[in-house]
Amino acid sequence: MDVRGKATRIRLFSINTPQMRAFHMTWFAFFLCFFAWFGIAPLMKIVRDEMSLTQSQIGWLVIGSVAITVVARLLIGWLCDRIGPRLAYTWLLILGSLPVMGIGLAQSFETFLIFRLLIGVIGASFVITQYHTSIMFAPNVVGTANATTAGWGNLGGGVTQLVMPIVLGILTVGAYIPFTNIRLLPGLGLSDAAGWRLAMVLAGALCALVGVAYYLLTQDAPEGNYRALRAAGKLPPRRSVRGSFAMASRDPRVWVLFVIYGACFGIELTVNNVLALYFIDYFDFFASMNAVQAVQWAGAAAMLFGLMNVFARTLGGAGGDLFGRRWGLSGRVRWLFLVLFAEGLALMLFSQVAVLALAIPALIVFSLFVQMSEGATYSVVPFINKRALGSVAGIVGAGGNAGAVAAGFLFGGAIPWPTAFLIIGALVTATAFLAFAVRFDTATETEAQAALDVALAARRAGLAGAPAAPLEAAS
Repeated sequence: MDVRGKATRIRLFSINTPQMRAFHMTWFAFFLCFFAWFGIAPLMKIVRDEMSLTQSQIGWLVIGSVAITVVARLLIGWLCDRIGPRLAYTWLLILGSLPVMGIGLAQSFETFLIFRLLIGVIGASFVITQYHTSIMFAPNVVGTANATTAGWGNLGGGVTQLVMPIVLGILTVGAYIPFTNIRLLPGLGLSDAAGWRLAMVLAGALCALVGVAYYLLTQDAPEGNYRALRAAGKLPPRRSVRGSFAMASRDPRVWVLFVIYGACFGIELTVNNVLALYFIDYFDFFASMNAVQAVQWAGAAAMLFGLMNVFARTLGGAGGDLFGRRWGLSGRVRWLFLVLFAEGLALMLFSQVAVLALAIPALIVFSLFVQMSEGATYSVVPFINKRALGSVAGIVGAGGNAGAVAAGFLFGGAIPWPTAFLIIGALVTATAFLAFAVRFDTATETEAQAALDVALAARRAGLAGAPAAPLEAAS
């Protein structure tokens, strides 16, 4: 759909315009969703010991955490086209908070798996984040906006690796400064079992509160909410959206990006799920620690993977914008190939390192490229089909979780985890060549260039969007 009043620049320290309020609320909401989604991951040693989980059961939990998100992401993009991102995000956060809190009630592997499966629904928040920024920002900065909001949101997956073990420590025996034996805060004396359960309740409650804030502080588009814009005839009616999913699903390029996103975001999800346990089980550094200390230290090391989201995904989107200005839409595709190919090589390197002091630098390099690949993918997505943007974003986003499901089967205990990482790295390297199958015809390239020229001209003139956009939408 055509939306007027898109911002041509990102004023990072501003919340005075609907575009920038959406920017900051989308990344923060996604951050909390990611935090809650993977909040249990760094605590899995405690859960494993309490419930006597086998390696095979751990593998199924890894798969379950991302499986339902495939379906949720397919549906949420279509829902955004119909009711707008504001209502979609609000209800997702409020309803998604319930299983996050509910997992604290699990007393067996089966009930834990059910809650872990349901928690994955909040992973659909990514699609709303990308959708909302795509309709708020113009072509010259949309790649950067998409990548930054998603990257800062993904940062929740890293922060939770550090914060949730600290919360567990505060609730139980005390929180330690990472990589030291210095106690940071005393504990409240709860048992380990009660501690991880209460920690998840707190994470879920935060999600519900942000859902209410999203409803109060954002709007669907620069000019207003979808319901009002449709009533004023400024947007097509709801019924016009009915064929958007079918339209998107008939485009082979969408499914190529589906696979590519599985090879980057899917791998990030998998690593977020297994990294803390991987460090504990495969590195001697953690062998002499008690359970809570091992969880806190491994979580601090695993946090470094997610911490790269502060800037890495933004680099991927900004690189896409830069290549797009220089070589058009085909330039964005070339950039996607380069960073995805480098991701595969970096993961193979990480898989072969057995010393923690060397593994962490290798992990950081891998993290840089995996997140740049994600940003590069969504610098291409907004140009595939404007009339079915939500459905395209949803299908491609679902590819990330499909990739995580596929990768999860390698961590069920049949092969050592370092070998699993090596196999995945090789597959990612091969997948990079699929990027060249994403092509654009001359008419689409011309249209995109014209839109870019208009956005750049508006930016030079100090405006926020295309000509005829209302002045109140300026940022």
